[in-house]
Amino acid sequence: MDIRKIKKLIELLEESNVAELEIREGEESVRISRGSSALAAQAAAVVQPVVTPAAAAAPVAAATTTETHTEVVTSSPMEGHTVASPMVGTFYRSPTPGASPFVEVGQSVKEGDVICIIEAMKMMNQIECDKTGVIEEILVEDGNPVEFDQPLVRIV
Repeated sequence: MDIRKIKKLIELLEESNVAELEIREGEESVRISRGSSALAAQAAAVVQPVVTPAAAAAPVAAATTTETHTEVVTSSPMEGHTVASPMVGTFYRSPTPGASPFVEVGQSVKEGDVICIIEAMKMMNQIECDKTGVIEEILVEDGNPVEFDQPLVRIV
């Protein structure tokens, strides 16, 4: 891996709230982590008071979001198996804009089939199905951001 890329990754880590970053390119991998666990605990303690007033400033929006989420869970119980995002990034259903999606609702999939792409730091990561079954629901819209461990698709 090029030293310029590593320096750029260090700069990105310093500018963000991310504590650790690991990148793999072929057989090469780089892991960059910030400070010790004591420093991470201090950073979490510093960030928490900043987040708390912001949440208190918008109690109506938070309540609305919670109610909406509760309605979705109540009206559509999560039966079956969900494939969760292994990283933070942008969700794409197809390999290129205008191409047909990797999977559609009702389509049979096997373990190891590519179901989507998540773009993270300009790298396209193919996400594979970890269970054989039928796509029951696609839980994320194409081009939307996803969080770590966010459900992407439901398989029955």
